[in-house]
Amino acid sequence: RKAMASAGGMPGMPNFSAAQEKEMNKELESMQLRDSLSLYNRLSKRCFDDCVSSFRTRTLDRGEETCVVRCAEKFLKHMARVTVRFGEVQQQQMGAAGAGGAAK
Repeated sequence: RKAMASAGGMPGMPNFSAAQEKEMNKELESMQLRDSLSLYNRLSKRCFDDCVSSFRTRTLDRGEETCVVRCAEKFLKHMARVTVRFGEVQQQQMGAAGAGGAAK
């Protein structure tokens, strides 16, 4: 059986070498960048599709600009709430896993 050690204080996680941790961190950063770009692209597309109705001028008219600002604010508030809720659920699951492990 492979020895399981505490990595970063997380019981049950394998003990990685410094090179493996560095590679994992690099991949994690890459994934986070892709996620951020994807989020930005979804926000841009959604607000553009919802708010921009004509191409008569180079700039947004007042109504379009107001719509884009509201759309972006709403989208970002929603994403912030989802992030908070995800953190809450993750903490509950870790707490339940810790309580289950302590009972063994």
